[in-house]
Amino acid sequence: FAEIVHRYSGMVFSKSLDVVRDEELAAEVVQETFIKAYDRLDTWRGEHLGPWLVTIALHTAINILDKERRRHALSLDDVREAECGTSEPYSPQREEQLQRMERAMKQLSDSDRQLLDLHYYQQLKTDAIAQRLGLTQSNVLVRLHRIREHLKKLMTHE
Repeated sequence: FAEIVHRYSGMVFSKSLDVVRDEELAAEVVQETFIKAYDRLDTWRGEHLGPWLVTIALHTAINILDKERRRHALSLDDVREAECGTSEPYSPQREEQLQRMERAMKQLSDSDRQLLDLHYYQQLKTDAIAQRLGLTQSNVLVRLHRIREHLKKLMTHE
C-alpha cells in the first residue's frame, strides 16, 4: 500500500487542491483519502486505481469543505438569527458585530452576496444552488468558503 500512496499522492493532492483551494485542507484530504482507500480496498473493482482514488478524494474534499462551512458558519447564522429575533437578547457587542457584518457584506460583489443569500437566507442546499447558478457543487462549496474567509478578514481589519 505504501507504493500506492507514493505513486498517487501527488495526483490526489493536486485534484484535492483544485477543490478546496487550501494546501492544508488538501493535505488533510489526501490523508483521509488514503485511509478510506485502505479501508475499502475490498470494494475496488480492479480497474484503474487513479480514478478510483480521485473519486474518493473528491467526495472527501466536499465533506471536509462542508465541515469547514459548518464550523465557520457562526457569523452568518448568528446574523440571520439576530435579524429574526431568535437569538440572544440585545447587547452592545452583538450590535457592533451586526454592524461590522453589514459593512463587510456591502463590500462583497453582487454574485457573492447572491450566493450567501441563497445559502443562508433562502436556506438552499449547495446542490440546489449549483443547479440554479449553473455551477458545480464543488465550486459552490469553494466559493462559500472563500466568501466566508473574505468576510472574516473584512470584519477583523475594520
